[in-house]
Amino acid sequence: MRVLFSGDVAWNTGRQALAIALPKLRQQYGSFDFTVINCENAAHGKGMTSKIFGEFIALGVDAMTSGNHIWDKADFFTVLDAETRVFRPANYPASCPGRGHGIIERKGKRLGILNLEGQVFMPPIDSPFTCADSLVDELKSEGGDNLPVLVDFHAEATSEKQALAYYLDGRVSAVVGTHTHVQTADERVLPKGTAFICDAGMTGGHGGVLGVSYESVMPRFLTGLPVKFDPCETEPAFNGVIIEIDEATGLAERITRVILPVSMWT
Repeated sequence: MRVLFSGDVAWNTGRQALAIALPKLRQQYGSFDFTVINCENAAHGKGMTSKIFGEFIALGVDAMTSGNHIWDKADFFTVLDAETRVFRPANYPASCPGRGHGIIERKGKRLGILNLEGQVFMPPIDSPFTCADSLVDELKSEGGDNLPVLVDFHAEATSEKQALAYYLDGRVSAVVGTHTHVQTADERVLPKGTAFICDAGMTGGHGGVLGVSYESVMPRFLTGLPVKFDPCETEPAFNGVIIEIDEATGLAERITRVILPVSMWT
């Protein structure tokens, strides 16, 4: 099984970059069994909309994970409740809209998805470790012991991301970090067969600061006052990983880091 995962798709620049990159990646690497993206910054940097959800589905995206910004647009809560292809972090209270885990299917293949959010330098939330314990077992109970499971761990601290990856090593196919918008160069398969990277990076404009234009973000650093952020439209690129999984065991064989600069005019 080959899974393509995109880091945070940020702003309109990221949406355009994704639309251009996906056909190129499919041509370069061959077909993917599943395409999964983190969508929490897709609507002007914060949250999601039903319109953008439809655009991503039309591009061939099979599932969307998210993070703390998924709550920024309340109109999307109805989609979170209704759709099984979009996920919010599972360690928010059960009373919150949406779901944090599930199994998606495509062409006879099945992939478990578990979305978690970190606690370090993040808003108060339940432990991702104890949440993972129960929900991984639930996914395997429904899909079988060898069900491939992809974990999107939306977290700030690299230490917390590494700790969760080792904690789940051998129990899931991959732990892929998101949230920082900066791709890390530590992709590897851990000793018991779980693929890991601290952060898959950002699909969006890389010529600014985390997808925001340099000009709009600097006043905040220089004065400390709140400012309006504008999207970065320069140096658009796809960031993500390709995970290859042995379907007989549900464990990873390799993880490949992907950086694909794109031109918005081709």
